[in-house]
Amino acid sequence: MKGLTTRQREVFDFIRWFISSKHYPPTIREIAVNFAFSVKGSYDHVKALQKKGFIRCAGNRSRAIEVVADTEAERQPNLVSVPVLGSVAAGKPLFAEENLTGWIQVPAASLKNGQHFALQVRGDSMKDAGIMDGDVVVVTHQETAENGEIVVAMVDEAVTLKRFFVEKNRVRLKAENPEYPPLYTQNVRILGRLAFLMRSYA
Repeated sequence: MKGLTTRQREVFDFIRWFISSKHYPPTIREIAVNFAFSVKGSYDHVKALQKKGFIRCAGNRSRAIEVVADTEAERQPNLVSVPVLGSVAAGKPLFAEENLTGWIQVPAASLKNGQHFALQVRGDSMKDAGIMDGDVVVVTHQETAENGEIVVAMVDEAVTLKRFFVEKNRVRLKAENPEYPPLYTQNVRILGRLAFLMRSYA
């Protein structure tokens, strides 16, 4: 099987992510919308992936894409592709495909079992924990956390990265910057726990 171009890799990664998150494959039109392609452009990319042996398309059904192999990942068995999710507008689910902004390659040894996603940090509310504006945090997708862990949480439809504490009748989400007061709430949804962060010095 031949290698993929950068754009083909992005389309292939989107197809894998879509199947993983929704448990069924995307349509040609959904791929086109995600990448702002024409429908024909999307079709051409899918056919190129099929020709190179990365996917299989069964007949003319609308949801008939099946991932066959990822030989590039096989050549780099110590790396795992993790989806990077962008900023989230109020009311939009974090794991909606509209929030997928790309993929990063992460050392497999850095990840434990389970699904993972990445977010780019905005602001300095966690700077005393060594998490700076512009860092990329890799998060283990889970719905529970222990006291003191740094989590990605949803409060009032806003997503935040804070240290998590359960108190008597509420949850305290603590910033790691004295300029930011803690957030107290009785209505919080844990989306994941911080696994590690990545930083670019460029």
